[in-house]
Amino acid sequence: MVAVELDHHPAHRPGSEPYQQDNLLDRLTTASTRELHYEHLARRERWLLRKRLNLSGGDVLSVGCGWHPGRHLFPAPGFRLSAVDADPNCVAAVTSNGSADEAFVGHAGQLDLSPCSFDVVLYRAVLHHIAFQGPLAPCFEEAARILRPGGALVAVDPGLWHPVGFALALSNRWGMATALHGTPDDVPLSPRALAAQAASTGLSPEIHTLTYTWRRMPKRLQRALQPLDHELGSRRRAAPFGHTLLLIARKSSDGRSDVIR
Repeated sequence: MVAVELDHHPAHRPGSEPYQQDNLLDRLTTASTRELHYEHLARRERWLLRKRLNLSGGDVLSVGCGWHPGRHLFPAPGFRLSAVDADPNCVAAVTSNGSADEAFVGHAGQLDLSPCSFDVVLYRAVLHHIAFQGPLAPCFEEAARILRPGGALVAVDPGLWHPVGFALALSNRWGMATALHGTPDDVPLSPRALAAQAASTGLSPEIHTLTYTWRRMPKRLQRALQPLDHELGSRRRAAPFGHTLLLIARKSSDGRSDVIR
């Protein structure tokens, strides 16, 4: 199986901050250690989305698609995958290699797309970068608008309530982020805030933990902790404390908004 990394950091992409390749944590972590994490993460993503979404096909929009728009989660021919990114190079790449059915340049929260045109809007490792630049409300409002009745926003991002997420937030605050892990725009997100943001646009949110492990953990420790993901990852009290969170926020089947204005 080919693992799909959660984050890809070239030196600089439009819409993102420059990434310092020679950072402390990358120097201390082997590629095989990270690969073990990514393989487990991809399995968890597929399993949870099959179970919770129960979709065999539909139209998917991958926002901020990067180099990997999520085809491993929404395979052809059942799913038609559209991808959008601020970087024209990513758009060209996913178009040419067939990992998206169509792709175009655009910015999250500013997309000129028809209402009720997608069954899934996917933000995979995107929102925590956008949060560095400004509020996430436009992204959620846009997703709620372009989702069809019964559709779902799906977001995968690092959680603030995990010890690593909390430490990352501190490193950002103290100005150590770039030297420590390469970029200042990794902002771990509060699961409570994510759920509240989705609910404010009329979507019904649920939070799951994809994994409590971290790609920098020694392999033996990763393997020892991975069973906890399945045992605790969807329990209401335990799920918000994961390292990597999965938000599923559904639009009502009748298409009405539950927001009180």
